[in-house]
Amino acid sequence: MKIIILGAGQVGGTLAEHLAREENDITVIDTDADRLRELHTKLDIRTVTGPGSYPMVLRQAGCEDADMLIAVSSADEINMIACQVAHTLFRTPTKIARVRATAYLTRKGLFAHEAIPIDVLISPEQVVTDHVRRLIEHPGALQVLEFAGGLVQLVAVKAFYGGPLVGQDLAFLRRHMPNVDTRVAAIYRQNRPIIPRGDTIIEADDEVFFIAARRDIRAVMSELRRVERDFRRVVIAGGGNIGERLAEHMEHSHQVKIIEHSLERCTTLSERLDRTVVLHGSATSKRLLEEENIEDCDIFCALTNDDEVNIMSSLLAKRLGAKKVLTLINNAAYVDLVQGGDIDIAISPQQATIGSLLTHVRRGDIVNVHSLRRGAAEAIEAIAHGDKQSSRVVGRAIGDIDLPEGTTIGAIVRGKDVLIAHDNVVVESDDHVILFVIDKRRIRDVERLFQVGLTFF
Repeated sequence: MKIIILGAGQVGGTLAEHLAREENDITVIDTDADRLRELHTKLDIRTVTGPGSYPMVLRQAGCEDADMLIAVSSADEINMIACQVAHTLFRTPTKIARVRATAYLTRKGLFAHEAIPIDVLISPEQVVTDHVRRLIEHPGALQVLEFAGGLVQLVAVKAFYGGPLVGQDLAFLRRHMPNVDTRVAAIYRQNRPIIPRGDTIIEADDEVFFIAARRDIRAVMSELRRVERDFRRVVIAGGGNIGERLAEHMEHSHQVKIIEHSLERCTTLSERLDRTVVLHGSATSKRLLEEENIEDCDIFCALTNDDEVNIMSSLLAKRLGAKKVLTLINNAAYVDLVQGGDIDIAISPQQATIGSLLTHVRRGDIVNVHSLRRGAAEAIEAIAHGDKQSSRVVGRAIGDIDLPEGTTIGAIVRGKDVLIAHDNVVVESDDHVILFVIDKRRIRDVERLFQVGLTFF
């Protein structure tokens, strides 16, 4: 595909890296010439320096024959105008824009085809907020991903020494839990992927990705690690968009406190939130954390826009007795560095956002994409179409489908029914098929698998 990316920041740069690796024709527009030079040196892409909403700049980037414009600059207004110009002057087929301000997002009809013609709206703050919320709802999980409108979840947990399944093979899981249907989609051992089979033995410290119906997730987690009690007391460092949205969502079911250094922002938060306690001060203040009894906190969420503040406040909170700490980190190089030590969960906002963008880049009827393991793997929800003659999956049992190497089918959703993938399950037309792909180089093969042959038409 010929794709123009407007904005060479964290999200735009990471996206360009993902898509260039998959042999797309990528052009990145930004006003920062140094950042563009850095990307051009690292990746096989074109770059254009200038304001991305200007018609001349878009023309220079090749907007006349582009398949897609992805506007992810830091300014909502530039992203919106760029989509308008691309539609009016160049008839660009697909326009995706990052829009962060709720003042725009809450106005109905604003982003209709006859108004501001944006096909897909991406709100990184909302994506990250949902990501954090799911982790709080599932104590002990490293990652929680939803498919088919939340009917199915893919969860990553670390297997702990002494857990019921550690030292057992995967076939034991089914015998041990006859009333719960689940499937292990992948195992990462010392950062290396293992394709799970019935005789694969789970070891302590393995990162296990398993898939199950939403209602069964807690039961399976309890088999892989010690059961953790639900989080009740939540402390949020940073009262920005993410912190505010998370507090708004959690305050009626949890005890929530927000620490915010700006007095003006504290006033705004206290007016907008009903039950959340808003504290004015620094999240890196030992005295403040001690005064607020941080040792009673179930989870400390560092969500400011400063990586160093997030890391230091998390380490301090953990040292003072917080049971779990979750840290938002923009610099991808820091994520692997800190996770698994004193910091329990490190979240990269770019990686959380990339999945929602990749959904619209994938060929075939792909309705959901989640980028995993810092972009090394993907979980994909694809809809099967056609019949046995026109499709390579419809009418075939899972065991008979010629899956690309390193790919596993985890589950199928048929209407409201969740069918965990076993070899004898037959795929039907309109099934939502959830796949785990450990080798990104196989993505094109997976897409082709779900493309319908001409006989269908």
